Order: sequence, then structure tokens, then C-alpha cells
Amino acid sequence: MIRPGPLLPVILSLVLAAGSVQAQTTGFGRAQDIKAPVEVTADSLSVDQKTGKATFSGHVLIGQGVMRLSADSVTVTYAQGDQRRISALHAEGNVTLVSGQDAAEARAADYNVESGTVVLTGDVLLTQGSNVLAGERVTVNLESGTANASGRVRSVLQPEN
Repeated sequence: MIRPGPLLPVILSLVLAAGSVQAQTTGFGRAQDIKAPVEVTADSLSVDQKTGKATFSGHVLIGQGVMRLSADSVTVTYAQGDQRRISALHAEGNVTLVSGQDAAEARAADYNVESGTVVLTGDVLLTQGSNVLAGERVTVNLESGTANASGRVRSVLQPEN
């Protein structure tokens, strides 16, 4: 689903900036199959049939293809009228998203499975090798492989050897 790729290829020449970085290329989403099955494992599960939501808690690990998301708790929203399809995930606490060399950490993440977007919030840190991008909010489009960062954005780019 995801192949490793350049997470931060020339994030302009921003090393320290305030504001927003628009449509930067990431390794998340290269050759992405956002239609791949989503597997969730956790210590416990609570299901609410009326709302169509399930809350996984304790050592939550979610996989879709080669992408992995882990967190303290994750609330899953199922597609309306189809309890077999996941439409969205909301992860909280120690959120980590990994794909190949690309990794992201945040306090929370919202993954819209249908649109293929992940919104990471709270002390977001994206890394690939020694390149780093940090901000308060980063939106990653897994299908196009682009990202938008905002909230006191900081980027550290290492020169190629």
C-alpha cells in the first residue's frame, strides 16, 4: 500500500517558519491503496451499535497494507449501513504512524479511510532518515502523497552526501 519515499523532499527552504506549508510531497501515500483492508488489534473493545462506533483501547495497532498506526485508544466509525466497512478512525495518546522510512508522531490523529487523509494534531513530528518536519497540525493525503503543515512549522533538512 505504501512504498518508502521522500517524506520531506525540499520542503522549500524552510528551516524555521511560522504559518503554513502547503502541498509538500511525503512518502506516505506513494502507490497507496486506500481500499486495502484495515486490521485493528487492541487489549479491549467497546461497541455502540446505535452510533456505529467502536472504541479500541490499550496497545492499539492498526494496519492497512504496510502502514501501521498505534495509539493508546482508537475510536472507529463504521460506514453508514455497512458495519463491515470502516469510514474513519480517531486515535488519541502516543499516536505513531509508520510506513517504511517515514514516521509520524502526534497527540491525536484522524484518519478518513474513504478520502485517504490523515490529520495529525498536537506536537506533530514527521521524520524520514535525518530529515524532520514539526508543527501543531499536519494533514497528509495518502492517495496523492502530499502534506500540509501549520502551527509554528519547523523543518530540518540534511544535505545529501
